[in-house]
Amino acid sequence: MNTAILLIGGNLGNRTENLQLAVQSIHQQAGKVIKASALYETAPWGNVQQPDYLNQALQIETSLPPLDLLHTTMNIERTIGRIRQEKWGARVIDIDIIFYNNEVISLPELKLPHPRMQYRRFVLAPLNEIVPELVHPVLKQDIRTLLAECKDELPVKKVGG
Repeated sequence: MNTAILLIGGNLGNRTENLQLAVQSIHQQAGKVIKASALYETAPWGNVQQPDYLNQALQIETSLPPLDLLHTTMNIERTIGRIRQEKWGARVIDIDIIFYNNEVISLPELKLPHPRMQYRRFVLAPLNEIVPELVHPVLKQDIRTLLAECKDELPVKKVGG
């Protein structure tokens, strides 16, 4: 069995329901959800002329190899209503694979660990809740340290907490 860390998020429609649907779909199609962070409301990255996001980190156990996991999550996105139009654009749902085991993968369609995760507070804050001691296999720093050193100043706030 493999361990993957995912970040899900969205800023269109009923954000909470879309995340719940994504978690259910991931659990049914990709692997058992072992841990889930709280929901975090976050400012948009890149294109800031859009609504705030809700994000959540998940730790899953999966039998799927990395590319199959990617294709499964992309299919879940499409099923929930994701339409890929513009980079960093508003979306109903986004499912990113952040880590897959301790593997370093560099393929045209999949780079792991996620190549920009260390620069994004909206990724690090929910990850810090569920896997603070996970060590990035390239940077050799744990999530807690990456979050403490992150220069991203965009607001990230835990919902209901």
